Amino acid sequence: MADAALRLTALAQELLGEPLPVRIRAWDGSESGPPGAPVLVIRNRRALRRLLWKPGELGLARAWVAGELDIEGDLYAALDLMAGLLWERGGEAKDSVHPVRDPKLRAAAKGLLQLAGPWPPPPPPPEEVRRRSGTLHTKRRDKEAISHHYDVGNDFYELVLGPSMVYSCAYWEDGGNLEDAQRDKLDLVCRKLALKEGDRLLDVGCGWGSMAIHAAREYGARVTGVTLSVEQAAFARKRIAEEGLTDRIEIRVQDYRDVRDGPYDAISSIGMAEHVGSVRYREYADDLYALLKPGGRLLNHQIARRPEKDESAYHVDEFIDAYVFPDGELAPVGRTVATLEEAGFEARDVESLREHYALTLRRWVANLEKGWPRAVRMTSPGRARVWRLYMAASALSFEHNKIGVNQILAVRPAEGGGARMPLRARDWKADATGG
Repeated sequence: MADAALRLTALAQELLGEPLPVRIRAWDGSESGPPGAPVLVIRNRRALRRLLWKPGELGLARAWVAGELDIEGDLYAALDLMAGLLWERGGEAKDSVHPVRDPKLRAAAKGLLQLAGPWPPPPPPPEEVRRRSGTLHTKRRDKEAISHHYDVGNDFYELVLGPSMVYSCAYWEDGGNLEDAQRDKLDLVCRKLALKEGDRLLDVGCGWGSMAIHAAREYGARVTGVTLSVEQAAFARKRIAEEGLTDRIEIRVQDYRDVRDGPYDAISSIGMAEHVGSVRYREYADDLYALLKPGGRLLNHQIARRPEKDESAYHVDEFIDAYVFPDGELAPVGRTVATLEEAGFEARDVESLREHYALTLRRWVANLEKGWPRAVRMTSPGRARVWRLYMAASALSFEHNKIGVNQILAVRPAEGGGARMPLRARDWKADATGG
């Protein structure tokens, strides 16, 4: 008799204390749960063994990446419905199965074990980062982490990001498209930095060269871009040559800590500082301060998390750390501003683009879903599933104010404390020589 789905919904209610808000379709073809709700498809009972061995987010992520779990229906609606019951309990879950004292829970866990089948659990999917040893955020470990995320094929990223090849939050107007919104974001950064003909710009974490090209082509800047990704650098250099800008742009495979040819007139750091880590953030701020000339501007575009009541309780998201951004860390925007100022910068403007990132991520997910067969061929089924889940879940996190993204404009003060900023700078069009 095919009844696995019915048994699972009953067991889930016992374990979670409330009904699952989604419908379940099990490997034996059975279904149970609220009609019309998104369907959680459990293709193989190996998924249960993963969840029993690693309760919470990591177990679910492994089953998803391996293709043992899927969602039929609205992905965003399903993630929204399940977040409070499953993912947000992950921090409270234990690393392995432990007996519980409540007899009802013991019985439910026993029933789940019977459904899960023989142990041990299957190994993690190959897309999972193997645990790194050694000190966090050494140059070698950072290079390995960056390679894991970015060296998965430029064609794959072009499919997801579109022709702009900008992998950070776009800047939207009503009715705009992704390419226009990304161009507008790059232009916003250039205006905030008050770039002009001949200025030296350092683009930290330059990606596929989009910011460097825009600054050189539209503002006449001379740009040095640094990245730890060999694949990104090769793609950027090819684009720059095609644009005829090799005399204005240099792309280096280099750690920002090794840049020694300052001073620069301006520095852009767009979506890079999340990789720096709390143990290195003051060093990051000190290095960028030293590379700027007095009166030079820094535009730091960075994802932020909400502050914790007890900051020592902060832990890195298990799924993101294992599959997406190894060793990545988020900080509250206030902590970032404080660290920049401790290094000597004066913070002149902070602009939140939280809603803009949610819109951007939804467009990326749509691009991925539209090109799904190609994406799978370019990488692997597991890698494509990682990107779909992380981008969709991140879009919801931005929409619900779980995380945000901010552009911090900071200045290295000139002699006597001058910032060389106009009195009213918010339109980013005024002459930047005043102040």
